[in-house]
Amino acid sequence: MIQVAALYRFASFPDPAVLRGQLLDLCAENGVKGTLLLATEGINGTIAGPPAGIDRVLAHIRTLPDCADLEVKFSTAGTMPFHRLKVRLKREIVTMGEAVDPHAVGTYVAPADWNALIEQSGTLVIDTRNAYEVRVGSFDGAVDPHTASFSDFPAWFREHRDEIANADRVAMFCTGGIRCEKATALLKAEGIADVRHLKGGILQYLEDVPAAESRWRGECFVFDERVAVGHGLTPGTHELCRGCRMPVSSADRSSPLFEEGVSCPACHGTRDDSARAGYAERHRQATLAKARGHAHVGASYPKTTL
Repeated sequence: MIQVAALYRFASFPDPAVLRGQLLDLCAENGVKGTLLLATEGINGTIAGPPAGIDRVLAHIRTLPDCADLEVKFSTAGTMPFHRLKVRLKREIVTMGEAVDPHAVGTYVAPADWNALIEQSGTLVIDTRNAYEVRVGSFDGAVDPHTASFSDFPAWFREHRDEIANADRVAMFCTGGIRCEKATALLKAEGIADVRHLKGGILQYLEDVPAAESRWRGECFVFDERVAVGHGLTPGTHELCRGCRMPVSSADRSSPLFEEGVSCPACHGTRDDSARAGYAERHRQATLAKARGHAHVGASYPKTTL
């Protein structure tokens, strides 16, 4: 069994470069792969490996400044969902592009209380994730900002500030909680008083709330080879287009514009013959490697975030 751990923590790391080497060595020694992002504001990422190896890495992270209370979302995978290990230094652990106090956030709402909040009259529910993630699944009635990246969110908020301010309360959510924290901090700094967010994000909701009681529709995009998960964090039905790196549904795969390893309906007309030939050759090599039982590094994923 491969254990998958999605984690983040806003903390104070005066010199995150000092922490990088230790994390790289520890992960490598314990068979752990995935991506960790380090910045002066903390740590963010998703890693996978044997349970004992994950435990050792998480124990080390909890010894870092302000990380004793690190929260982690666990799930499992049948095979290793990452091709490599990356520990990267960043200016922000999730890029919004604006200076906010990530500790001055909105009110946390437990998954068990989320349904009552979003069904309450006067609640404006906002999905803070990117448009390609929202297409895979979202909560009933949630507003989709149609952002291409999280750094687009501040501009979207300011364009819609008046209608957001007129709501009785704002409820925000994202995959694991990190984008919500920054988004709620932004709204509070801009004068929106009653801002709440889903504690633990969609992943915690899908783990805690029974499917029969759920207000979630579809699947939740994740930044690894599982592509998407459903209730109970079981692997979903989506795959990844190796041409544009976007999630592909069952309906997309039945389209005549879908070519496995090459293109999907979203990108079919955006690639020239040379690019398509390159993708086709990469897919052929990946298929051969799989038949031989070897790993093959395919197209990368969109930037890891929660």
